[in-house]
Amino acid sequence: MMGWTDRHCRYLHRLLSRRTLLYTEMLTTGALIHGNAAQHLQFNPEEHPVALQLGGSEPSDLARCAVMGQERGYDEINLNCGCPSERVLRGAFGACLMNEAPLVADCVKAMVDAVDIPVTVKHRIGIDKIESYDFAADFVGTVAEAGCRVFIVHARNAWLKGLSPKENREIPPLRYDIVYRLKREFPHLTIAINGGVRTSDEIAEHLKHVDGVMVGREAYHNPWLMIDWDERFYGEAPGVQDREAVEAAMVAYMERAHAADGAPWYSVASHMLGLRNGLRGARKWRQVWSDHRLKPQPPRAVWALAQTHGVRDADDLAQATAA
Repeated sequence: MMGWTDRHCRYLHRLLSRRTLLYTEMLTTGALIHGNAAQHLQFNPEEHPVALQLGGSEPSDLARCAVMGQERGYDEINLNCGCPSERVLRGAFGACLMNEAPLVADCVKAMVDAVDIPVTVKHRIGIDKIESYDFAADFVGTVAEAGCRVFIVHARNAWLKGLSPKENREIPPLRYDIVYRLKREFPHLTIAINGGVRTSDEIAEHLKHVDGVMVGREAYHNPWLMIDWDERFYGEAPGVQDREAVEAAMVAYMERAHAADGAPWYSVASHMLGLRNGLRGARKWRQVWSDHRLKPQPPRAVWALAQTHGVRDADDLAQATAA
């Protein structure tokens, strides 16, 4: 989800569910230690509960970044041991860390000792051609001894060579049974499942076997999926009733974000393009919100066009702007 689940995306998701735990995109320790940490760690107060996801393999660096996250106000620190991209492989973090469970345990212990908030781990069930349950169980058992109590398990292997990140989400088969067995054999741990989840009914089915479900790309591409989660899984009424209310709230947020730090409205709007998926007029609505020619316009002007799916009017407004 790198490049996707930024603070603007998370603000949208929080409008749809007040209770779902949100995660940042993975931030590397190098980016936080040597880059603009304040900018990288920025989030909206409305996002709580929100977890900071870190990428790294040096215990002292991870501890330092965990402290940054706690001081900033994050509710959880999550170590990513599941990302299979070549970039993380070269950086010796992500899924390749599953080959080094003792090192991951050292990383977790360093963070647990440094902060008071929960430290969790996200990982795969295996790497490359290693498909045995014992590999996953040994990893979980070793890391749990270091103080980790929550494991978010992507129910696919990560192939470190030969597959792109996209292919790694599609080609290695899903093996939910491995994750279910981890929960049975580690009942004292919190085990959440990830991978291939597309509907609320599927979430409910998984919750018969594990403690939680992480939904990534489906929630991004089809955010309205989240609208019934508070009621269905937390017993609370939903915060909003229709897509129009969400869109209106996002326009107000675009204005605030721009006034606060100059965030352009289109960097916010890009995250809500799936809001009307499946509805009549959705394609034209997306065309308006993603029309690069309208970038100079204020978001309320674009919103007015989008509400009427005014693609032709967008042409006129873009020409007037250019003139």
